[in-house]
Amino acid sequence: MSASVAIITGAGGDIGRAIAQKLMRADRIVVLADKDTAAAKKSIEALSGAPGRAVAIACDVTDPASVSAMVSEAASHGEIALLINNAGASLGVSLQSSTPESWAQDVALNLNGAFHCFHAAADHLKANAGVVVNIASVNGTGTFGHPAYSAAKAGLIHFTRAIAVEYGKFGVRANAVAPGTVRTQAWEERARANPNVFEEARQWYPLERIARPEDIANAVAFLSGPDAGAITGVCLPVDCGLSAGQAKLARTFSQSSDF
Repeated sequence: MSASVAIITGAGGDIGRAIAQKLMRADRIVVLADKDTAAAKKSIEALSGAPGRAVAIACDVTDPASVSAMVSEAASHGEIALLINNAGASLGVSLQSSTPESWAQDVALNLNGAFHCFHAAADHLKANAGVVVNIASVNGTGTFGHPAYSAAKAGLIHFTRAIAVEYGKFGVRANAVAPGTVRTQAWEERARANPNVFEEARQWYPLERIARPEDIANAVAFLSGPDAGAITGVCLPVDCGLSAGQAKLARTFSQSSDF
């Protein structure tokens, strides 16, 4: 019997590595795909139980040929049954500072890349009643800066629903996870520029903390597993309550110290 294969893009980063660790199991090969192959290999080195169960493959998700080659190599290890579209980053911080080039780059990475990966893996997922989990963002549901990234993530959420509706007849499920602020290396760089950035961010979250990569991985593991067998086409916020509302704003509106 062939092993089950899970593909995780952007696996050289903190969230991708946490997802890989969560998805490791004896009957599964985890493919860590990343443009930075060295980073993906470093992720494998950090995984427990990885020897023989994890493979690093170079892949630029913005390049359909690179994606096709990655999926073909992944399929050589077993039956592709799980695709985690995690690769992403934000460039333009505001609409006024965006250029046609930065806008196109954000959309190419955060939206088109997920399409390329699904398109290349679709036949495998159909054959195996597979699962897709797209890592979106709360930026796809509201305005928090980085407009091109946000527009792409909003598109990714709709793309998730499109897969769910059209491919459901093949047993394919597709869901999205929408993180808020996650303490990753990208945010650590911001912290070096502004040591108070985490404290400033924390005040807007009802749980008064920001998410960890493991929080995102836990949500991915649930949505990709049998306990979510009847769930498809949804976007699950993993944002410590940010999208539910802000206590500070509720306190201002209500003039109640209960918030």
